[in-house]
Amino acid sequence: MSELDETHNPQRRSWVASANARDTDFPIQNLPFGVFSVAGGPPTGGVAIGDKVLDLARCVELGLFEHDALTAARAAAQPALNALLALGRGPARALRRRLGELLDADGAQRHRLEEHASQTLHDLSQCELHLPVAIGDYTDFYAGIHHAKAIGALMQPDNPLPENYKWVPIGYHGRASSVRVSGGTVTRPSGQLRRSVGADPVYAPSERLDIELELGVLIGGSNPLGKPTPIGAATERIFGICLLNDWSARDIQAWEMFPLGPFLAKNFSTTISPWIVTYDALLPFRQPTMKRDPGDPSPLPYLVDEADQASGAFDIELSVSLSTDRMRKEAKLAEVVIRSNGQYLYWTPAQMIAHHTSGGCNLAAGDLIGTGTISGPDRSQLSSFMELTMAGKEPFSMSDGEQRTFLQDGDEVILAGRCQRAPYVSIGFGECRGTIAPRADVA
Repeated sequence: MSELDETHNPQRRSWVASANARDTDFPIQNLPFGVFSVAGGPPTGGVAIGDKVLDLARCVELGLFEHDALTAARAAAQPALNALLALGRGPARALRRRLGELLDADGAQRHRLEEHASQTLHDLSQCELHLPVAIGDYTDFYAGIHHAKAIGALMQPDNPLPENYKWVPIGYHGRASSVRVSGGTVTRPSGQLRRSVGADPVYAPSERLDIELELGVLIGGSNPLGKPTPIGAATERIFGICLLNDWSARDIQAWEMFPLGPFLAKNFSTTISPWIVTYDALLPFRQPTMKRDPGDPSPLPYLVDEADQASGAFDIELSVSLSTDRMRKEAKLAEVVIRSNGQYLYWTPAQMIAHHTSGGCNLAAGDLIGTGTISGPDRSQLSSFMELTMAGKEPFSMSDGEQRTFLQDGDEVILAGRCQRAPYVSIGFGECRGTIAPRADVA
């Protein structure tokens, strides 16, 4: 891992005391980018450090940056981070290193920021977090093979995987306009659904509202229309990663899916976490791509890169917690119902990017790629309720006896992610929350 540098040093500590807590998602080794506002003020770019948000615009005004770091900070000090992502990873890397110097407890430059802490650091709890980028396009892949097998087995037990699954990264174009940041409500969608085989469809609110535990890849840089990004360069297009919940109406999906794929079942809402954890912060947690079975075909040459095969996957521990309306009324904590890991992707993010652009598609800075649902091989790692409950046939129970097959109104879903690997300092993604709101009656 020759790309590791002082920003990954596990001995490094920050003068921001909360950044040194063992359970923080945002130690000095992380420094993710996001957009925030305070007291109704305008949204602007910031960096999470412990339980604080560092105001990049104010840091620019104080003259704390120069060269590439200054270019990146100016681009980030906006209501959306697209300009920062357009610069590619180089300037953002320079900014991250400079921020590390300013926030380092032993840094020679700490006084330059610390003396202005009251102007530059805001309590995270007092900040409103916004969608980090203006998303021009959103593509959702189907790269979690255990999810694909589990879902496929519910429909075609003898042949659960599509014939092309192990040859090509499968994806569909999602709806960018309905991507929302963590913390909001998700209105139960309505659509055509068929309640029994052979029955006529009805138009009604979804009765099988579900989650999908995914990672979101934020694209940096751009490629011109008609010029693909080769697999060897695709990793450089990964600016950073967030958590992503691809809310899904399974009953609507089952009726509308064929022949062109999901439509109303997916386009009503997608939730992402507010912080973009940079590719550079994730370097210590890379690992080889998922091992293929002996009989699996080798990827076609345009999808193969030696470095990507060696370290193109990410060891990210993922979880889904559920808080029901009754639990909150009784002051009970949310309960973890699913645990999985980012390593369970059959195709790497670089392979998704290489394939996405291989026909000439111009991926732009700030575009969002969903990995697809990341289920693991065990029952507890099946990362949608559709899989976990065998399409509603086997409800799961909470500790108080309350049961679920699919989501009910008032349910709150919380996605979390964390990277842990000795000897490095653990980093996290913050939370990706959404609460189900009822749909108005449909005539």
